[in-house]
Amino acid sequence: MKKVLIIGPSFFYYNQSIAHAFEALGFTTQIVPYDEPVHPFSWKNALIHKISRNKEKIKQKSRLHFNASIRKIFDSFMPDLVFIYNGDILEPETITYFKGRAKVAIWLLDALYRYQRSAALAPFVDAYFCFEQTDVDILEQKGIKAYFLPQACDTSIYHPLHISKDTDILFVGTLYGYPKRIEYLKAIVDAFPTKRIEVYGTYKPIYKNPMKWLFREKRSIFKNKNISPQEVNLHYNKAKICINIHHEQSTNGANPKVFEIAGAKCFQLVDYNPYIESIFSQKGIVMYHNKEELIRQIEHYLHADTSLYSEHCYQEVINNHTFINRIKKVLEIID
Repeated sequence: MKKVLIIGPSFFYYNQSIAHAFEALGFTTQIVPYDEPVHPFSWKNALIHKISRNKEKIKQKSRLHFNASIRKIFDSFMPDLVFIYNGDILEPETITYFKGRAKVAIWLLDALYRYQRSAALAPFVDAYFCFEQTDVDILEQKGIKAYFLPQACDTSIYHPLHISKDTDILFVGTLYGYPKRIEYLKAIVDAFPTKRIEVYGTYKPIYKNPMKWLFREKRSIFKNKNISPQEVNLHYNKAKICINIHHEQSTNGANPKVFEIAGAKCFQLVDYNPYIESIFSQKGIVMYHNKEELIRQIEHYLHADTSLYSEHCYQEVINNHTFINRIKKVLEIID
């Protein structure tokens, strides 16, 4: 049986979702997670990083330590494939070390400009996958072959529960550092004061500003915490409308929420981009172009039957946009 070593940031459940897909396709897996911006991101290291005048020096020390440890794990596990999610913690010399005995692929799940160190590894690997089509074009303009590999749904987590929908409007996702999301969600809260609205995701972290954390507003709506993927699926299933607001990096791709909400067979309103339009028909996801249009759509769809939209999106995702679909494509290209 072939073996794959999976290296990725400790970000929710994506390492495990990738591993489960490989296992379903007959691989033995081992996951090695890493923390950002320093590894391990313990309270001690987090504090040192926060107060340091030379953060890059601390990051580099962390990277060197991780690269030395991952080589030892590689030697012990002896994988046929090293599959890396983002991979900005790795050095080119470590990629070269892996390639002496295994094939190496990277799946960048953020935009190139946000992960320059990962982008710099593209010439060294056997296959480099981007979740944004525009990033594939950028790399190919530099003479580097890359592949478009959108994000996906883990159907073992995101699936229909057939429960009553007692939440009117829901958003789940990171808020800190996402001003567009905060702006849009505040507008929704102001526009629908009588509706039950829930927002899950870190909004004002205590370690950034304890006073702002202590006196944050609208706690009944803005929960200011992350929740597990299983809890996310539960809340999706309880919501009449799920709001999806992409980071500004997404111009021709889709964040995981597009597929996860659809995989839960729930209705979503998502900001427009051409890739999302290309995979769903007009009876699928409803898209908006600006904050004002989003408010109008919420008003309309709170009182509309959205079951056909949810069914269409669900069928599209379980047939074409699961992690198994994605890893099958990876293996076809690698082979």
